[in-house]
Amino acid sequence: MERMQQVVGRARAAFNSGRSRSLEFRIQQLKALERMVQEKEKDILAALHADLHKGGPNAYSQEILGVLTELALVIEELPSWAAPQHVKKDLLTMRDEIFINPEPLGVVLVIGAWNYPFILVIMPLIGAIAAGNAVVVKPSEVSENTAQLVAELLPQYLDRELYPVVTGGVPETTELLTQRFDHILYTGNSAVGKIVMTAAAKHLTPVTLELGGKSPCYIDKDCDLAVACRRITWGKYMNCGQTCIAPDYILCDPSIQDKVVENIKATLQEFYGEDIKSSPDYERIVNKRHFKRVLSLLEGQKIAHGGEADEASCFIAPTILTDVSPESKVMEEEIFGPVLPIVTVKSVEEAIEFINRREKPLALYVFSNNKQVIRRVIAETSSGGMTGNDVIMHSVVPTLPFGGVGHSGMGAYRGKYTFKTFSHHRACLIKDLKMEAMNKLRYPPVSQKKVDLAKLFLLKHCQKCRVGQFISALLGAVKAMVGKILSPQ
Repeated sequence: MERMQQVVGRARAAFNSGRSRSLEFRIQQLKALERMVQEKEKDILAALHADLHKGGPNAYSQEILGVLTELALVIEELPSWAAPQHVKKDLLTMRDEIFINPEPLGVVLVIGAWNYPFILVIMPLIGAIAAGNAVVVKPSEVSENTAQLVAELLPQYLDRELYPVVTGGVPETTELLTQRFDHILYTGNSAVGKIVMTAAAKHLTPVTLELGGKSPCYIDKDCDLAVACRRITWGKYMNCGQTCIAPDYILCDPSIQDKVVENIKATLQEFYGEDIKSSPDYERIVNKRHFKRVLSLLEGQKIAHGGEADEASCFIAPTILTDVSPESKVMEEEIFGPVLPIVTVKSVEEAIEFINRREKPLALYVFSNNKQVIRRVIAETSSGGMTGNDVIMHSVVPTLPFGGVGHSGMGAYRGKYTFKTFSHHRACLIKDLKMEAMNKLRYPPVSQKKVDLAKLFLLKHCQKCRVGQFISALLGAVKAMVGKILSPQ
């Protein structure tokens, strides 16, 4: 306990010193982080390969490229994000200075995930630094090579007191969660998410939870199946299915189920060749515990393709299940592996009903040549994010928030949304000490005449019609004239 208290205590003392607040310091730290990623690229790639069998180009495109893109965006935009944001005034506050001032929350905790062990810890860190916070970083112990590398590298490039790294497993994380933070961002599963939220509640600490869930993928009969299945295959089997927004299961009409299987099989050969196990583009399950968990989901299922496995190397071949019962084990929990169940539905209405009977997913995918079908699914369902006629891609757009809803999480981050998550948006109003006559409207004794005047000032200003705007402008001019008359010469 003492060690965690010391780590968090040093971070809070460093934050209280004020050095993380200046814009110059934040940008300097972000540029140091950028330099770290560039200079230590080979080490990062080696750690990712050791943890998940990720080939160099895959690891670079899935993890390093996203981090560098985020850093470039944040470094460029931070001056405008951090500046006071002036807001619209009403007639009673016309002469006042009114603005929203983004300020750091304090000491925040970022708990990363093992499936994308570098980007899922560094991406939130970027936004937390940008917002001016001290940040305690906790990489996942499951991806131990990447966790150890992050612990070694960050102190070499960043302020050691402001941005400490804590390694370890459940005991260390449990101990860390007893400390008081000003915000916690956790990426992982809903069971641990509940533990994080419970611990945070003891200190009234706000949380951002990125949790996952069973992301559905509806394929309409009116669809280019070859294109749809190629995109689905890419998103499903990337990182060996260990992606929180991977298509978890397919919903389609029984008449196209076999065509979907054939198209996915053809795409798998196109992507990975005849011998998938030897493909440099196909990863492995992270450890034996998860290997056994994923394999257990195949019991009693009709395997249309794949199913081969090798425990020694944690290899599970890309697998497709057909005619899956909605009540089966594989449909109860997030799969988080290279297994794709197909559940048949006879209409878009039935698909929508199926989705809405379950917990809200982190992502939702719809494939159709008819945009009205896609818009209907958007209008009648709820999910953290969605992509029409593709998968995953909504998560890589820096101007879109990434986050869940309901059981798939709360809060969001990515680009400016990370900055907002780790900032307090402080409402500020500065008056001068002149024009006291105008303030008599709000001072006792209160009369109906004062209320009528207040209504005239405030309600007329809110009208959007041209008459309302004209009256507002006229009242503004009268107010300015009154101000000149009343102000001391």
